[in-house]
Amino acid sequence: MIPRVHEMGKRTIGLLYYLYGPGTHEEHIDPHLVAAWDSLAPDPGRHPDATYEDLQRLLDQPVMALPESRRPTGHVWHLSVRAAPEDPVLTDDQWGDIARRMVAATGIAPDGDDAGCRWAAVRHAGDHIHIIATVVREDGRRARIRKDGKRSQEEARRIEIDYGLRRLNTGDGTAAKRPTSAERHKADREGRERPAREELRETVRRAVAGATSEKEFFDRLAAAGLLIRQRVAPSGDLLGYKVALPDDRNDDQEPVFYAGSTLSPDLSLPRIRARWSGDTPLQSPDTSSGQTTDPAPSGPATARRRAATAAWQAVLVIDRGEDAQVAAHITAAGEVLDALAKTSAAHTRTELREAAFAFERATRSHIKAERGHDRALRQAARELVYSGPALGRGEDGATTAMLIDTVFFLVIAAAHWHAKKEHAQQAAAAREAAEHLRAAYRAAADIPLAVLYQRGRRLSQPLRRKQAAHLRQAVPELAEQVLAEPGWYVLAATLADTEAAGHDPTALLAEAAGRWELQTADSVSDVLVWRLRRMADLPADASAVPQPNSSPTVPSAGRITEPSMSRSDPRRRAK
Repeated sequence: MIPRVHEMGKRTIGLLYYLYGPGTHEEHIDPHLVAAWDSLAPDPGRHPDATYEDLQRLLDQPVMALPESRRPTGHVWHLSVRAAPEDPVLTDDQWGDIARRMVAATGIAPDGDDAGCRWAAVRHAGDHIHIIATVVREDGRRARIRKDGKRSQEEARRIEIDYGLRRLNTGDGTAAKRPTSAERHKADREGRERPAREELRETVRRAVAGATSEKEFFDRLAAAGLLIRQRVAPSGDLLGYKVALPDDRNDDQEPVFYAGSTLSPDLSLPRIRARWSGDTPLQSPDTSSGQTTDPAPSGPATARRRAATAAWQAVLVIDRGEDAQVAAHITAAGEVLDALAKTSAAHTRTELREAAFAFERATRSHIKAERGHDRALRQAARELVYSGPALGRGEDGATTAMLIDTVFFLVIAAAHWHAKKEHAQQAAAAREAAEHLRAAYRAAADIPLAVLYQRGRRLSQPLRRKQAAHLRQAVPELAEQVLAEPGWYVLAATLADTEAAGHDPTALLAEAAGRWELQTADSVSDVLVWRLRRMADLPADASAVPQPNSSPTVPSAGRITEPSMSRSDPRRRAK
């Protein structure tokens, strides 16, 4: 159940016209009262003799009884309460009970208080109600509705239990403001994929990813096509900023601007500046070439490989680090996801974009980040941005799969850390992001793993037996499980590559397996393949690697269907 306190209004009659009207998309069906401060309150929806003005005058009566100088300018309180899509359709009596509980919990009409505010609950759809109230009590005092949003959320959690509804996660006040119903309807009318507020938040987050200065940040916003207004103090210091989409206009055909802080708490200018406060600055871009200075990635594949290494180190920090360090790494992980989504190929872009969009909720909590420790991840995000778009094939495509595989474990580690801290919304957001990463991984890994599968099937029987011996020696407790997986041929080919490159396959495999849990991975072999190829600095795209000691026959290509993702707590080690 989702309650939402709307902005305080000035005209009771205006809100009543909306609640009883047809709605902007004709979604208002049979508008009527389900409860009110007085059981005899007129209902313009069901009583033919009742008018909107009748109900408005009664609601406003305590306000109008005050001297004009004491009347509050904004006196119309508005709360909507919506059930989850999977919840059963509630009756009018049930919604009436919910309305009475909400006005009592928020301070509009506390239980047992005969001098509370006047209110009415209107139902015009099956899944939600609207509660309108005037905030002057019967005794002429103002209602005590401070923290009404938080209190409505707390009551919603109790209602979910009492009615057997879907239980949602409790917020902590760090979430970004959701688009209003008007903003959502406007997006639908204009055919936008997302409301302007969400589109702007995504664009600004991408501009922040790996940025090192205000100039670079604002240059990126301008390059993305946004309109920008800067708030400057008389001293010339920059205080804040607003952004707008060029084609998002109000009724007067003026651009609709949003301040960074209203897009998300962490997108205010002071909070963005805090990301740049680490001891060691990130490498700056060469403005003449558009590339980073020394050391510079030679292309998307190199940037992705470096990002995978940074992400892996961040997994270990999240598992073992201090809270302030972990918070910084999780925030920087969001920058990596934003940068990866921005530079990904078409076949992975949608899922990666959804992963970044979901994970942004996991990057904010009340634990203050200690900047500087997240430098490697922020540098990785920067290199992803400046290395340019990646192709969906060859080394670009294969290192994308490698990076997604590693970032998945980073996101799962963040989910478990948040869960341990009882950050329910953040943990849920990280788990949602992980599922999008799982889908993106399948799309990215299909071709490079198929190449390795073919190579593994071509290995001679003696060579495959040799790789199986390495496996049994390195991870005896998982060996038989891996040998039964379709991905065993992929791992066998990778072990042959590590040996050809001069590494000890048994030692490297033991190190790869011991670094993180494997026992409940969907495909243990897939996980080990990407770890080995990254640790041994092998090409992620194996199509150009000479195959050692192959047999003359070439069976048909196999297909890897299982993702290399674990659904379990990444902190559990293989025994």
